[in-house]
Amino acid sequence: MSEPDLLFTVRNSYYLGAFQAAIAEAADIEGLTDAEKTERDCFVYRAYIELGSYELVINEVTDSSPMALQAVKLYAQYAGKKVDKASVLETLQDWQQDPACSSNPLVLLTAGLVHDNEGDYVEALKACHSGATLEMMALSTQVYLKMDRPDQAEKQLKAMAGIDEDAVLTQLTTAWVDLFLGGSKVEEAASIFQELGDKFTWTARLYNCNAICFMRMGEWVEADKALQEAFAKDAKNADTVANLIVSGLRCGKNVSRYTNQLKTLAPGHVLATRTLQAEADFAQAASAYEVAA
Repeated sequence: MSEPDLLFTVRNSYYLGAFQAAIAEAADIEGLTDAEKTERDCFVYRAYIELGSYELVINEVTDSSPMALQAVKLYAQYAGKKVDKASVLETLQDWQQDPACSSNPLVLLTAGLVHDNEGDYVEALKACHSGATLEMMALSTQVYLKMDRPDQAEKQLKAMAGIDEDAVLTQLTTAWVDLFLGGSKVEEAASIFQELGDKFTWTARLYNCNAICFMRMGEWVEADKALQEAFAKDAKNADTVANLIVSGLRCGKNVSRYTNQLKTLAPGHVLATRTLQAEADFAQAASAYEVAA
């Protein structure tokens, strides 16, 4: 008889985007092995990173902490822009060349996450190609979709299902692939998100995913409703605000408040940068017209 998975709830809360819940749940778990304690701490600190508490992670993880936590700390420094990007990439390269570090799943996952965020998909896949964990396989699937390689994404998904078809991360990845494939698959993705929300908890992440399904089906009013729910859950979620701009425009709403909020909240967000560029282009064109007039 297999031992109970004491981190099941913490892990699922993190994957679904219920970061405060993951932190609270982790505090009540007893009877963990040393390896499980490290895994628990990794999820807790990663949840704090998602909540923007970079300094807490950086200050609490010391040089004597396990390698997995060192990787989480490095990601906090990267995500919080506490060290320059070149230094982070150099550290990751050194770790991946060190046999003592290169076999650590969190080191490899961190490398994959950083390279993925930087748009270096080849390096992201190199870091996660071993598929040592479901999370590494899920990241590889996402990267393949970004590279417009649904064939490879489906292979990764099949491998995940072979390990644990019912795992929350496998279900989420299935829905992401279905969304990419489109057509009738979008309804299947929507059903998965609905089931996960009803079974576990509705988070800003799940509401956003549900809204994207509605967008793909052309149901813009329903998408906007889902995004309003997401906004109520987390008003500082950049993806929620960006999606509210898109759905609001399709519904004929004034989205200037959301546009201004996105510029302040996440000036590097793709929609914010495109908006700023469009405004600059318009101003330049208008200036040229005024001079000509």
